[in-house]
Amino acid sequence: MKFRPITLMLLLALVLAACGGTATAEIQLVSASDAAGVLEDRASDVVLLDVRTPEEFNEVRVPGSINVDFYAADFASQLDNLAKDVPYVVYCRSGNRSGQTMDIMRDLGFSEVWDVDGGIISWNEAGLPLEN
Repeated sequence: MKFRPITLMLLLALVLAACGGTATAEIQLVSASDAAGVLEDRASDVVLLDVRTPEEFNEVRVPGSINVDFYAADFASQLDNLAKDVPYVVYCRSGNRSGQTMDIMRDLGFSEVWDVDGGIISWNEAGLPLEN
């Protein structure tokens, strides 16, 4: 059986619609100042996630953050247990671990995540609040 191009396009559209469409998660790298703006604008529904070690977290952190240790053997499992339909702002020390965390969160189906470019170092350099 031979299909015309328009028929193939319609079939492809139907298949995509049946599979839930082509919606993608909103996962992006943002500056510390932009992340602070997200937290200020959406304070009631954003989770602030610190993926540094517990020792780093206990030394200094962004106020209101929760800690999930990137180096924990069950890190991906801990992330998988978090609500995936709420927005997250994620940071680490310099941006390396949080960048890797973005890939994991994308694979796990998180819908809205912002990664703080430069981590807590850039947060501090921007003069944004920290707590011990």
